[in-house]
Amino acid sequence: MRVTVDSERCVGAGQCALNAPEVFDQDDDGIVTLLVQEPGAADAEGVLAAADLCPSGSITVHED
Repeated sequence: MRVTVDSERCVGAGQCALNAPEVFDQDDDGIVTLLVQEPGAADAEGVLAAADLCPSGSITVHED
């Protein structure tokens, strides 16, 4: 699994950081920042939830 984010689309809802805090964070403006591009299996469920819940669709999960 590989994750990419489009910070230009991010609206700062924070679902990413709530569901997968080891993978996502938010900067001072609330915009998503990616901490890990290739999360491990332990974070997969949270990453998928974050992508599904992201209201702006700024998170993309690539299944390798």
